[in-house]
Formats: sequence, C-alpha cells, structure tokens
Amino acid sequence: MNIHFIAIGGSAMHNLAIALHQKGYQVSGSDDMIHNPSKSRLEKYSLLPQEFGWFTEKISSSLDIVILGMHAKKDNLELLEAQKLGLKIYSYPEFLYEQSKDKTRVVIGGSHGKTTITSMVLHVLSYHEKEVDYMVGAQLEGFETMVHLTEENDFIVLEGDEYLSSPIDMRPKFHLYKPNIALLSGIAWDHVNVFPTFDNYLEQFRVFTDSMVNGGIMVYNEEDINVKEVVDSSENHIKKYPYQTPNHFIKDGVTYLETSEGDLPLEIFGKHNLQNLAGSKWICQHMGIDEDDFYEAIASFSGASKRLEKVAENNDTVIFKDFAHSPSKVEATTRAVKNQYNNRKVLACLELHTYSSLNADFLSEYKGSLDFADKAVVFYSPDAVKIKQLKEVTKKQIADAFQYDDLIIYTNPQEFKDFLFSENLKETVLLFMSSGNYGGLDFELIKDLI
Repeated sequence: MNIHFIAIGGSAMHNLAIALHQKGYQVSGSDDMIHNPSKSRLEKYSLLPQEFGWFTEKISSSLDIVILGMHAKKDNLELLEAQKLGLKIYSYPEFLYEQSKDKTRVVIGGSHGKTTITSMVLHVLSYHEKEVDYMVGAQLEGFETMVHLTEENDFIVLEGDEYLSSPIDMRPKFHLYKPNIALLSGIAWDHVNVFPTFDNYLEQFRVFTDSMVNGGIMVYNEEDINVKEVVDSSENHIKKYPYQTPNHFIKDGVTYLETSEGDLPLEIFGKHNLQNLAGSKWICQHMGIDEDDFYEAIASFSGASKRLEKVAENNDTVIFKDFAHSPSKVEATTRAVKNQYNNRKVLACLELHTYSSLNADFLSEYKGSLDFADKAVVFYSPDAVKIKQLKEVTKKQIADAFQYDDLIIYTNPQEFKDFLFSENLKETVLLFMSSGNYGGLDFELIKDLI
C-alpha cells in the first residue's frame, strides 16, 4: 500500500507514519515545518521530507491513501490536488478505525488524565508481555514508537482526544473509534476555539458514550460530577463500571497504595494520578490482567513523558515539569505537589500558551487553580496572543482572573529566567507547568539552579 501524509510532522502523525513504514507500507509525507523529536525520528526511518513545503507533484493516482493532519489547512495545495484526483483521504483517527475494525477497541477519553491512563495500561500490558496494538500521545519509556499496528493482535488501545479530526472533518477524534471498552477520566471545559460553551463541550462526551458498541464496557470516574452525569444519563446499552480514588497514604515523601496484599509503594503521586491508576486497573482487568498482576506491574510505573516529570533533585530542592495547562490540570498538579511535599515551599510557574488559556473570555476559569502554591508565577508571550489572532491580554486581566495574592506575571523570557536564577530554592519544590517552553527556556540550564 502506498500512503502519503499531509502534515507528517505532528506528534501522532509521525508516529503513525513510522508504524506503517514498519508494517511494510510505502510511506511518504510533507510538512511546512518539523521540529524535534519528530524530525530526528522521521530521519532515522528515512521518512523526513527532503525539503519543507507543499508539493502537488507528490500527489498522484499511484497513491492508495492520503492521511491528512490537523496542521494542514483546507486550501493546502496537496489536499486540493488529492481531492481533484478523487483519492481516498483519511484523518488519522479515521484511518486507525479502519485498521482496527476487527479488533477490540479500548479508548481512553477525558479532558485530563487520558495520556497517563493509556500509558499506565500499556506499561502493565508490556510488563506482563501481553501484545496489543496502540496509539498514545506521549513518549513512554521502553516504547520505540507510540503507534503500533499489526494484523494479529486482538486489542488496540487508543488515547481518545476530543479535538477535531482534520481540516475537512470537524468531528472530534474520539467520535470515530466506536469503542468496545472505554474510559472517561474527567470533564473540564477546554478547546474554547472549537467548543464555545461548556454545554457544547459536554455534548461531545455524550456523543462519545453513545458511540460505544452495543454491550460495551464504560469505566468512569464517579468522583467527577460531569462524567457521572454523562454516563448515568446515557441510554446506550452498555455496562458501567465506576471508580474512585483508592485508599492511600503518604510517608517520607512516598505515596503508598493500600491493597489486599499490603501497602504498595508507588513512583507516582497525587490524587489525580491515583484516580488514573484506579481507572487503568479496571481497563487492565477487562483486558485479562488480574488485580494482583496489575499491582505488581504498576509499582514500577514512573509516569508518562512531561507528566510530573522530575527534572532535577538534591537534598534541598526538587524540580518538576508538567504538561498541565488547562485550569483543572493546573489545580490538580499543584495540589498533588503540595500534598506530596507539604513540608516544603511550592513555587509554581505556569505558562499561558494554548488558544484557550490566552483567550480573555476563558481566563476566569483559572480562578483558584494556583491556590496550593506558596508562590506563583504566570508567564505568557504577547507575541503568542498575536499569532493566535486573539484580543490582547493584559497583566491586570490575568491577576483578576487567578485571584491569587501577590501573583507574579512575566511577559519577557529573559526577565522570567533572571527571576528563577535569583530565587532561593532551599526547601523548595519548583514546578513548571506548560505545553510550551517559556519563550525558549533551556531545561538543561534549569538543572543548574540546584
């Protein structure tokens, strides 16, 4: 099969391209810009385009399939040529469904936690050498690529993103998978550029729940009132398995899970991660892993990439970075760090980087999200606001939205860096939360802070 990727450089797109290359397909691709790690990984498999840009000559009737990434636009030259030739055009979720129609599809959904839960499930299955197909949005230790497709595996585990599928397919990705087994971790308004009201956003999870196959299994976090309402009100003929935060305690900076086999020390921490663990246990059990085997494997799970990832540590200071950027994630992550290190000062540094977080009408959602920090800093780039063609956001708007006493706000990367290097970090946890990089902050240099 001859497959061409339009916008091959995306996180999921480049992993899918590599997976299909490994499966023996003929793969080509284009993009106008590709950054690492996608660039170096595509180069490793000789899939990196020779030059950046869009080229109509790459599109011909010899192609069996074109896979279209969200980064492309509706007027993309290659897309227009593919449409003109009548080629079969898939978004990557559409293509993943086509590849898994005859498998048991396990889809992990939710506004937050889905990457971690998917990673937990894959970690446990890998530990017990249970082969499955998968697609997950973060790099997991011990996995070469985060998309794996075979003919023979019975299960496929998919991270179910609620964002749109492609420029010409405005359905949320997770509406296309039609799961046999699904999980909902939590619902908190996000992607306001696409879902302008919370009710509109909530509706996407109702559609997801109703898209499950007849007799399917829904695992859901009953401590999240929005999730509980969506699942409880669904009239789809599915089996419902609620979960909640398991019993646990913290001792000497380590979180222990209380189990029937005794107290189990974990490498992860935080209420949200313990909820994620409880959900992943149900999923694994429905995939044939019993409870004792789950606990044996999960004890060595250290987290998904960029999810409470420890950057550096000494006797006085520990530094974490986390992908948290939406209000619910910021609150959960800050709370988790404070609870785990309650005898230390927590210095929380949040970058407002996404479309939602830089939207003046959405800012009020951040009220109270940094309350568990002893000292809080918000960084944002006015240039990023302009690039996203949003209304100007002022420091006063941010201060009013967060309602955090003495909130420190920076818009200049150098001034933010100077602040960090002037801080006394003795007996401190330094927490970075962002889906960006604070205007080019080098985390190798950040290690020099301690």
